[in-house]
Amino acid sequence: MSGALWAISAGLGFGLFQSLNRRAVRGMDVYVATFIQLLLSAIVLAAATALTVDLRLLANASIGTIANFAIAGFIHFFVGWTFLNASQKSIGAARTTSLIGTTPLFGAFFAAATLSEIPTLIGIGGILLIVGGVFLVNRIKAAVAPAGVEGMATGWRSVLLGLAAAVCWSISPTFIRHGLVELPSPLLGVTVGVTASVIGYAVVLAIRSMRAGGNVLQMSSDALLFKIIAGILVGVSTWMRWVAIDLTGVAIVLALSLVSVPVVNLLSPFIVGRSLERVTLQVWAGSALIIGGSLVLIFLS
Repeated sequence: MSGALWAISAGLGFGLFQSLNRRAVRGMDVYVATFIQLLLSAIVLAAATALTVDLRLLANASIGTIANFAIAGFIHFFVGWTFLNASQKSIGAARTTSLIGTTPLFGAFFAAATLSEIPTLIGIGGILLIVGGVFLVNRIKAAVAPAGVEGMATGWRSVLLGLAAAVCWSISPTFIRHGLVELPSPLLGVTVGVTASVIGYAVVLAIRSMRAGGNVLQMSSDALLFKIIAGILVGVSTWMRWVAIDLTGVAIVLALSLVSVPVVNLLSPFIVGRSLERVTLQVWAGSALIIGGSLVLIFLS
């Protein structure tokens, strides 16, 4: 299978994951949800690594290389996935996924700040498209929810969690690139990053659980089931994305990963419920602008 097909498969998997994950985080503590997601992903990636990668590469790697992968994992998974789950619980899967699509925007800003790569006029046009898309997706009139029905957060502060996840995902590739210089195995690198995040998150969750008297671990069986399925799915999707990066250019993978946005817009109202996932024409229009602007930044800036 070609790299493009692996990338599309990963994008579809991430879209399905985010739709199922939204259903799960409704009935779970955000930190518990993230830990389960990390643990299951680590198991899936460790199995894939053991089957397809020469583990002697890790034994011969320097501490600096492993540290780069661990830092990348901390930023992308430990912090980024926490923001992702918190954003989904706050504003829903569709709006969160659209915000995640702004990752190339923050990547352009970091490139300008650290590498003096100033965007071209076309690149600035792409940035304006993304900003316009974020404005449309999140300019939602507050609706009065019926009694007993969970409402979604509104206002511009509600977008910060999703944008924070996008920021994390635009920073982590820098450390991944440094790690791959010595250890040219993306799958092994991402496994190291996820595993380091699991260990760190276990410590944080244990401390938080003790302070809360164990209440954070309470969840419904329905939420746990959806979270297990979502956790396995995101692990498999992460693996497919790194296979795609091995086989084709990063720009192609980033572009095709955006297929997750329409997937979430289509599926989340059915999986979660239309009362909680309000995917209006305005959300679709904003998503289209974000995707269009991201494609401009990826290929033309």
